[in-house]
Amino acid sequence: MKAFLKCFGTSNSSRTKQRKQVQRSLHDHDHEPNKSKVLPEPEYRSTAEAEDGLDHSTCSSVVGKFSWEEIERLTKNFCSSRVIGYGGFSTVYLADQDHGSGLAAIKIINGSRLFNQELDILRQLHHQNIVGLIGYCDDRDDQGALVLEYISNGSLEEMLHGGVDQISTNYVLPWKNRIAIAFQVAEALEYLHQKCGGLPIVHGDIKASNVLLDQDLNCRLCDFGSANMGFSSAVAPRLKPNRGLMMGSPGYTDPHYMITGLPSKKNDIYSFGVLLLELVTGMQAFCSESSRPLASRVEPMFGGEDVDVAELVDPRLAGEFDAVEARALLSLSADCLHHPPTLRPSASQILETFKDNISSQIYDFSNKFDSTPKVK
Repeated sequence: MKAFLKCFGTSNSSRTKQRKQVQRSLHDHDHEPNKSKVLPEPEYRSTAEAEDGLDHSTCSSVVGKFSWEEIERLTKNFCSSRVIGYGGFSTVYLADQDHGSGLAAIKIINGSRLFNQELDILRQLHHQNIVGLIGYCDDRDDQGALVLEYISNGSLEEMLHGGVDQISTNYVLPWKNRIAIAFQVAEALEYLHQKCGGLPIVHGDIKASNVLLDQDLNCRLCDFGSANMGFSSAVAPRLKPNRGLMMGSPGYTDPHYMITGLPSKKNDIYSFGVLLLELVTGMQAFCSESSRPLASRVEPMFGGEDVDVAELVDPRLAGEFDAVEARALLSLSADCLHHPPTLRPSASQILETFKDNISSQIYDFSNKFDSTPKVK
């Protein structure tokens, strides 16, 4: 276990600090007149009226249609001081919403195919544990903008591994909140895989940094840039993978997907299994020092009934956890990491396991953790 302790990381502190600095500047700065600081009232239209020729009849909600000029104004012409996140094909900016109703995240995506793919999926989604789409802009041929719900408390990765500068650097995410977050992510996966009203959706990049947390530590799954719609959970014959379009992140990616290149709901289940390990152990999904994923480092240690659970649970919890629940989570994680993928549970089966075997008195799972305490 001592060798594992090196993998408690703080690699995201600079990005978190930048995000918080942008928040403070938006609140404290002497704003220009309202026309240049607020999120304008967009042109609303039904998603079924979209101009991309796709069938959006499964979604009855409306989203805002913004002009590129409005996006430029809201991001201060894409000012670097408003950047709160970035990826290989996108940059995320922070902007004020209208009438003092809070903040929004504006995601600029380079490449029309990637933008349209993510937009089409987000239009289908309406769930309390998934980041909501406020609006979009598709005025340009080479890039697009998504206006998204802003979740103010950072990511699960920051909360587990450092970089949360609004609270003490010694803050440790409590055990009960770890259980709540795991359950909520599983609810989001069940919705994507089985209940979103249309074709099943594979997220494709389940990881701690894509689990955002609000002020009550309730989660919102984000970043659907790797998502695929319409794939079954069946395991197909071996295919030659398209290395240029591989989804997932180091430590979380399903080895079966790495072999076949075929997106499947079981890929998300594997990644969720890694996330469970991360929540229980407090260690990062991929340790740069050892160049080994968490699953390969920890999985051999919880294969029997005689395993000492306390040796695997995050030592920063200082014993403040339930050993029965910890063993149940480790067992569930092992099920999610099964090879072959056909042996892995569905998201619905995962939720049933929570209800049957992790019936903590701290939370009533049927109430979806409404009583989660706030971060002080």
